[in-house]
Amino acid sequence: MKTVFVSIATVVTISVMAAVHWSSDAIINALKQGDADKLSAYFDTFIDIKLPEKEEIKNVSKNQATIAIKSFFETAAIKGFEVTSQRELGGTKYMTGKLTSNGKTYNITLMMKSKGDEVTIITIRIG
Repeated sequence: MKTVFVSIATVVTISVMAAVHWSSDAIINALKQGDADKLSAYFDTFIDIKLPEKEEIKNVSKNQATIAIKSFFETAAIKGFEVTSQRELGGTKYMTGKLTSNGKTYNITLMMKSKGDEVTIITIRIG
């Protein structure tokens, strides 16, 4: 019985990790393409957002955050993204990287949480 329980727990853990990895890949691809619409598909209902030369805003609705990120991506002409670090701590995943545009680089940090079998972005900081 103990062996069956351990086997089931292992399968569930691997399934959840695969879902988290897949979502992270989709988020990375959206950032590489500079596609705010694809990125916003992973926003939680409310997120915290910090953009360059602006104050951080807490509990921004998904729609408002999408508009803000889309505007930033268009104004800054974001053309690419490179991951510099990823880690998971207590069910929260952190990703840092560099957004690239025409001659300028922006540091970005994403904080994500698992929500069921999906990963949602709860914080974006760009500086």
